[in-house]
Amino acid sequence: LGGVVIVGSIAVAIAVVLLAPRDLHSAVEFAVDPGRLKAFAIAVAIGVVAWIAVVMTTYLMVRPLGVERWKTIGGGVVVGALCLAVAAPVTIAAKYAMVEADLVQTVFPEHVDSATTPQHVTADDPWGGRKRVNILLLGGDGGIHRIGVRTDSIILVSIDTETGKAITFSLPRNMMYAQFPRKSPLHDLYPNGFGGEGDPGNWMLNAVYREIPLLHPHVLGKSDNEGADALKLAVQGSTGMKVDYYVLINLSGFQQLVDAMGGVTVNINEPIAIGGRTDLGVPPTGYLQPGPKQHLDGWDALWYTRGRYGSDDYQRMDRQRCMINAIVDEADPFTLLRRYQALAKASKDLVRTDIPRSLLPDFVDLALKMKDTRVKSVVFRSSDEFNPGDPNYDWMHETVDRALEAHNGTGHHKPKAEEDSKNACAYHPVS
Repeated sequence: LGGVVIVGSIAVAIAVVLLAPRDLHSAVEFAVDPGRLKAFAIAVAIGVVAWIAVVMTTYLMVRPLGVERWKTIGGGVVVGALCLAVAAPVTIAAKYAMVEADLVQTVFPEHVDSATTPQHVTADDPWGGRKRVNILLLGGDGGIHRIGVRTDSIILVSIDTETGKAITFSLPRNMMYAQFPRKSPLHDLYPNGFGGEGDPGNWMLNAVYREIPLLHPHVLGKSDNEGADALKLAVQGSTGMKVDYYVLINLSGFQQLVDAMGGVTVNINEPIAIGGRTDLGVPPTGYLQPGPKQHLDGWDALWYTRGRYGSDDYQRMDRQRCMINAIVDEADPFTLLRRYQALAKASKDLVRTDIPRSLLPDFVDLALKMKDTRVKSVVFRSSDEFNPGDPNYDWMHETVDRALEAHNGTGHHKPKAEEDSKNACAYHPVS
């Protein structure tokens, strides 16, 4: 029996050395592979049973016979402690592995049917030869799998695949006549931009996600999410930037995510209303008070992001960008690990995306690079040059091009709309 235990232990040690991740990228690949995670959990369970069997068998074989009862009890306590000392932490590890496998399988598709996903993506070239990857961040009220969702938060994030330097483009939800690329079938339907008869609210940018699948089902061919594909094309045509992927977050459940993180910290420069309807004359139930480094729980963070009473869309867009920064700052490895189960549970019902599972390790690498850089931002707010009710899309394209050139270090003129989001989110007390 001793020989079996020794040989088995050596075999396990060799297997661990051979199969253990060699670097951070390999570790991430392991962490986002449901098959390997489940195999790991099963192996850990078998290992725990084997360990307990070895400890108990050893004790039964070597324990002295005919001794006082208290010594027998003491030996049993020691054996139990040895079993628990190994079983407890590895059981938690196995549970985390199963939680992670379930999260990855639920949120990230293995295969994507979409008219807008990038081409020429391979394991050796995850970005398909592109120097930037562009991700559309959407916030909507309603279930992530429901068709009738209005995307009131629309932010395009463009990330340099080499450096992780990022720039965001915030688009107003009420932007009219969204453009579609000329090669898209939606351009044939809306050559002058997204518009039509009836309620103007049904033709704003935030209505594309909901209306296109209802008005023109399957117009883009086979798609897992026709609304997201249509909105990606609308943002592409309006900004001139190819949109690679989208991430949709259910704002109604955003509260759960922030609570799972343990809250977020932001600067508040002026009172922000909780509740209330300006158009109906319904007053707020309270206010988030101004101050630096205000720590918000999920409820307060939701109203910081969504609060409309006494605010316009552009103020809300600014706060949404600041909330993105706050979440990035809060997401340190220790916090994520300590609160992982709660985060995973919240994320399953909050997030929908077309980022394929195979690209997760590369996106994690990119996110780690991005975390160490300063995020620039361009906000398309109402001005002499930009009217959301009748946008000058040529001007928008030029603004985007200038911003990207400046961000890449090849441009000489910073666009008026560009801001440093870190500075924009700093504390500026109002006298």
